[in-house]
Amino acid sequence: MFARALAALVLAASILAAETSSAQTYPSHPTLVAPFPPGGATDTIARIMQDSMSKSLGQQIIIENVGGAGGSIGAARAARAVPDGYTVLLHNPAVAIAMTLYAKPGFDTEKDFIAIGPVNVAATTVVGSPMLPPNTMAELVRWLKEPGQNAKVAHAGVGSFAHLCGMLFAQEIGATVTQVPYRGAGPALNDLLAGHADLGCQAAAVVGPLIKASKLKGYAILGKSRFSGLPDVPTTAEAGYKKLDLGFWHILFAPAGTPGPIVDRLNGALRHALADATVRKTFDEGGMELFPPDQQTPEAASSLLKREIKLWGDVIRANNIAAQ
Repeated sequence: MFARALAALVLAASILAAETSSAQTYPSHPTLVAPFPPGGATDTIARIMQDSMSKSLGQQIIIENVGGAGGSIGAARAARAVPDGYTVLLHNPAVAIAMTLYAKPGFDTEKDFIAIGPVNVAATTVVGSPMLPPNTMAELVRWLKEPGQNAKVAHAGVGSFAHLCGMLFAQEIGATVTQVPYRGAGPALNDLLAGHADLGCQAAAVVGPLIKASKLKGYAILGKSRFSGLPDVPTTAEAGYKKLDLGFWHILFAPAGTPGPIVDRLNGALRHALADATVRKTFDEGGMELFPPDQQTPEAASSLLKREIKLWGDVIRANNIAAQ
């Protein structure tokens, strides 16, 4: 009996010593998986934070682009990594969407990852073709509800954030629309500008200059706060649609089982980057809002992720959306 208890005590001590040693010597070769090709929003954000996080960790972070399947291939790669803190993942709402969109995404977002902390949120705008009759959100809602009206909503592909955003928007205002998929946000935007499509959900920072130049109509920011780059465009919350709070966020993850001291070290490096004046300026110029310091915690990121998994799961099930 005593021997068994002693063995258990020795085992527990050895695990603690291993974790402490790992935390003390960590890191030496950190890799940040960006689950999309170079040049996209997630890759760009990873590179904005790369130098500042590297300085905090004392080692150069290597960015590994693993694109495909709406970010699911990169996420699966990170989920299978050894939980030693040397592989971290930067992801966006697609990692929450995948839980319902795909029958077998290759990972379980809530079980296979531990959140390090939230990074940023970018405002999303409901925009319309300059040829559309409505000029305000209220006029748009009335127009969409007219008998026989069936607006074409352009999006970046089945299951994309823009697709589900358009679905939820129509669902919340009680309108019937036709969802039109494109091979990315760029082609969808081009057809909006040309008047071949009617509406779409687009990044506020991208469409801001086009709205100001009257090349697109900006109807609403999908959230509670106005976007500084488009101060005259009201929010969906102001219009009474409080569920339409759809910021495009990014969260930093580690594989489940990563030791607590290492998660804390990574969270510290993330906070260091988000407090860096150069990093903050770059985010601000890109129309991206950083989470405030009191929300830059693993717990805040986990809560956000849980809410988003439910939100998009409900939208996908309600509209019978399946990955193609």
